[in-house]
Parts: sequence; C-alpha cells; structure tokens
Amino acid sequence: MTTYLSRRTLLGLAGAGAGACLLSACGDDEPSDPNAPQTINWWHIQNTEPMLPVWAALASEYKAAHPNVTLDIQPLENEAFKAKLTTATQAGDPPDLFQSWGGGVLKQQVDAGLVKDITDDVKPWIGGLLPAALEPYTIDGKIYGVPFDIGMVGFWYNKDLFTRAGITAAPTTWTGLLDAVRQLKAAGITPIALAGKDKWPAHYYWSYLAMRVGGVGALQKAVDDKNFDSPDLVAAGDRLKELVDLQPFQKGFLGAAYGTPDGQAAAMGNGGAAMELMGQWAPAVQASSSTSKKGLGDKLGFFPFPTVDGGKGATTEVFGGGNGFAIGKDAPAATADFLKFLLSADNQRKSAQTGAVLPTVREAATAIPDANGKLLAETLASYTGFQLYLDQAYAPALGSQINDSVAELVAGNKSPAQIVKDITQVAKTV
Repeated sequence: MTTYLSRRTLLGLAGAGAGACLLSACGDDEPSDPNAPQTINWWHIQNTEPMLPVWAALASEYKAAHPNVTLDIQPLENEAFKAKLTTATQAGDPPDLFQSWGGGVLKQQVDAGLVKDITDDVKPWIGGLLPAALEPYTIDGKIYGVPFDIGMVGFWYNKDLFTRAGITAAPTTWTGLLDAVRQLKAAGITPIALAGKDKWPAHYYWSYLAMRVGGVGALQKAVDDKNFDSPDLVAAGDRLKELVDLQPFQKGFLGAAYGTPDGQAAAMGNGGAAMELMGQWAPAVQASSSTSKKGLGDKLGFFPFPTVDGGKGATTEVFGGGNGFAIGKDAPAATADFLKFLLSADNQRKSAQTGAVLPTVREAATAIPDANGKLLAETLASYTGFQLYLDQAYAPALGSQINDSVAELVAGNKSPAQIVKDITQVAKTV
C-alpha cells in the first residue's frame, strides 16, 4: 500500500473510476490567465468508499465556485496507480495533481524536474499543518507536496476472536505476540491476514522488527553506510522467521492482494482472521472490502507493534506515514489553489469524519470519529522516533528490493542472512 492507502491508505482496493469532466487538454498548453479555462488532471488512490465520494463532492464544490476550472479525475487502485505514474514520469509527463507519499520517490521526481516547488504557494497556510506530517514532502528546505493524512502502522485485531482464543490483553512483546498466534491457531482461528502478492504489507513486519531490535536509527545507519548486512538487521529477519514458521497467515496468502474480495482487508473485515499489521486506513478498507460493507465496527481494536526482548527500540518509535499530493511540472495555476481548498480545516474535517483519514490540519483533529483513530493519533503524537515506509523513504530501486527480499523470506525462499546481502547489493548502487 502497500500501501490505502491501502498506503498505504486507503491502499489498494480494486475500484471503479469515478470522476468529473473530461474537456480540455492540460499541461504547458494551459493559459497563464487564472480566469481562462483550465483543466487539472488529478490522480488519486481513494478509489472506493468512503473517500471516493468525498473527493468527488469536493471537486464538484470547487468547480461550482470556479467555473473556469475543469477537474479530470482518475481514481486508481494503488498498484495500478504506481504502474501508471511510473509510465507517465518516465515519459516526462506527470499528471497535474497526484498521490504522493514523499520520501525518496518524491526526491527522485524532484531531481528529474517533474514536480513543482510549491513553497511560496503554500506559505500563507502551511503553518496550520502538523510539522511531522510535512517532513517527507520537504526536500532541501523546499516543499514539493502536501499531506492530507498522517498516521502509523500497527496491529488491528478482532476483539471477539481474541476472546474466543482466551487472549485477555493485547500483546506488548514479540514473545507475547507469538504466544497469541499459538493460542489463536489452537482455537482454530487464522491468526493473521497478509497480502503476500502485494509484497509491501510484508515489509512492514521486517521494518518494524529492525526498529525494535536496533532502534529507529538502525535503518538510517544502514542507508548511510550502504550496508544492511548488520547483526541487528539479520536478527530482525530471524524474528520474522519465527513468526513465519508458525504458519500464521490465511490459506493462499502468497497469492492474496490487499484490497481484493479475497484479500487481506476482506479477511479481516469478514472476521476470517484475527489480526493484520496495517496503517491508519485499515478500518475503512476492511469495511469497504467486507461483504456487509460495515467491517468489524466496535469489535475492532488496535495495539502498537510490540517490543522485542533485549532490543534497543521502544513502542514510541513508530513506522508509517501518510498520504498527500504533489503537483506536476506543467500543472495549471489553479492546481495549487485547489490543493489549498482540499486542505482547508472544514474539508479536512469531512475527510476525518469518514474514519479513513487522520487529518494533518491541527484544527481538524477533533473530527476523528472513533476510539481507535483517537488512540492511534495519541500514540503518534507522543512518538520519540519516526520512520517512513521503506519503499517510499528510499530510492525506488532500494525500496523495491526490500519489498522483494522480505517477500522471499516470508515465502521461505531465502534466509534472513541472505536477504540483507541482497538488499545491500542494491544499496551500494543507489
């Protein structure tokens, strides 16, 4: 995701496109006169309930107030979006407004001259956002994107299934998590749902374990040294293998996607698994993927990724990120104003009220509707260290290799010692 949103947010549901008008062309043919007709090509991954209609309604509202602006909207499933964006950027023709998670991918787009420096455009209003949310979109002191959502990855669990298995409290240690998996299996319950096909959900486990074993600085040191072949990162793989060896995942998990009807989110939303490790968008995707379209409701709980015995990391060191938008190099003048409109406090409240978005605008935090969202926001607010998703924080080639290598470990094809060597080999080239 992956993500949801899924990346994560709201990541990865297969959904139908919805959108607005398809009229004039965009790009460098757009007139500079702000009152002249302008078309904004907008690509986003909120392609299902609950955010799909929110974005569509906001687009219609903006259009009504700015009749000279046309919004050509393309809602895309997460993996389809990434593939289409890669093709567009390789051709030097990015959309005007598009989903971004910041980090290394955005930096590569900046270095290639594909996105606009919007520092001056957002200066009058950017102070209303949480500073931590803006960090992944700030490169060399300049702002190239704006986040509308911020959060963290953690374990979402089915309270009823935990009770059925005799688990009375959420695990706080890795050993405790493994014990919970054993109890769930003994009760005939699938412990964990995982989208093995999409790869990015599995990388969450190894990344978090690296942070819990080596501390939040372990991953940054690996990048700086161009060396992931360290005792702490091997140990992270060893801990993950402990989990994999318990066979905790649903049947067919290696071929499962995140947001498909038989995927990870659906397994959780339909009560077919007790846990999933996912970001802040998880409840919304579980609901929209479930047969009832309601998900687990108050049966759903949340707990942070547990500590590892003897490890250097703490539960206050979090892994995650948010969702945002960058503006393409040839975007018309109205694009920055439309982005400002999306990030207004009122519109952030509308997004937050869906339960699918944790708002980045401070004033909108009061609109978070459920206890899990509030708990997650409180946990994030007290963080002592933060790590962006590795497949977004790092150069794309390195992030992809981490996803691939962790997938090989989870599938049983490579050992913890082997995957860090493979990752290091790519790290030396970027």
